[in-house]
Amino acid sequence: MTRLERIRAALQAQLAPTALEVIDESHKHAGHAGARDGRGHFAVHIVSDVFAGLAPLARHRRVYAALGDMMQTDIHALSIRAQTPSEAGAG
Repeated sequence: MTRLERIRAALQAQLAPTALEVIDESHKHAGHAGARDGRGHFAVHIVSDVFAGLAPLARHRRVYAALGDMMQTDIHALSIRAQTPSEAGAG
């Protein structure tokens, strides 16, 4: 299983998204000091009911928690767009 597949699987298992997009943006950061350790740069757009009533920071914390140790071993940078289904449908 690739790193991208592991990220996707962890988010699906923990947050039951109705929509999920995970993009590996590591190629944009080649040569960046933070990329030298082999961890990657990723962008996530996730839509889930679990974000209802949560402030943006709390939503991000839920995503980080779902990814667990991967935040230390596989991911150097993570861009997160976390929405509820109603927010995603609005625009």
